[in-house]
Amino acid sequence: MPVTPANKSFALFGACFGPTIRAEPVNHGGLGLPPRKVILDVDPGIDDALALTIALFDPRIEVVAITAVGGSVPPERAVRNVQTIIENLDPPRWPRVGAPTISDRPLPADNCHIFGADGLGNNDFAVSELHHLHPAVKIISDEIRAAPEEVSIVCLGPLTNVAGAFRREPALATQVGQLLMMGGALAGGNVTPAAEFNLYSDPGAARDVFRQPATMTLIPLDVTRQVAMTFSDLDRLPSEATRCGKFLRKILPFAFRTHRQEYGLEGMYLHDTVTLVAALHPELFTLERMAADIETQGELTTGELVLDRRAVPQWRHNLYVATKVDTAAVMDVVMRGIAAAARAG
Repeated sequence: MPVTPANKSFALFGACFGPTIRAEPVNHGGLGLPPRKVILDVDPGIDDALALTIALFDPRIEVVAITAVGGSVPPERAVRNVQTIIENLDPPRWPRVGAPTISDRPLPADNCHIFGADGLGNNDFAVSELHHLHPAVKIISDEIRAAPEEVSIVCLGPLTNVAGAFRREPALATQVGQLLMMGGALAGGNVTPAAEFNLYSDPGAARDVFRQPATMTLIPLDVTRQVAMTFSDLDRLPSEATRCGKFLRKILPFAFRTHRQEYGLEGMYLHDTVTLVAALHPELFTLERMAADIETQGELTTGELVLDRRAVPQWRHNLYVATKVDTAAVMDVVMRGIAAAARAG
């Protein structure tokens, strides 16, 4: 089926992000569209920090809010890290910051062994005292209601905030522009043999979101694992004379060391940054329309992404899943984004 104006547009930020409804994979070409507003929902995390560095200085998008969620670090640390990242980078436009809900339920896992006890490489950054922060759920609701179908959400952590916003105001699911999510795995997880970290951290929230009538795209581990920053890339970071260079040169070496220790990898996975690139450059990814749900109660499979791939699927196709990526091109976008942030800062 050719892409025509009659096809339902899956536009996201700077290019056409699918979809036309079809069974075969969708390979996205760039069809230039006006810049869009975006909320970044994050659990920083060194990888999230890199994604935010690129997003906050990209002139094609307006980051209207950054909402913090517990995941790689506890909720109270997540919002502190968001503030730390913004203050260290000092972007030309400061977004609203949303505070996560502090739950009595402990996180089932974290990534402090990869990103440090503080999530940012144990650098003990000084940060301004945070006062009168609005809840992340309220900020998501406010921004979407203020500009229906114009605000998209890039979800780089567990889906707790997005599920909370949809429960608070069910109509938001049809008013949000797009949901682009890092999560899930088609062939084995990372936090358990079955589950990927983000979906495992709050599988109930993930299930709630997947069952909403929103336009959704999932970037799974199978794609994000194909892209890694190397030591050569680390050497190419901007000078410490720039805000961006100084910040990244402080936090990234820690993750390089832990990736070597934990995974035997001579580099660093960029799961969240790859997902941001999918928003900025969807033409670098191939998507397939799929019917998906999340296991919430399995003894061995909690948080697993379950796909109906029967010859005659019984489930409704509810999202797009990235299956292929142009690895070299994505890494080029990342390095150019870092360089642009250094020039702007």
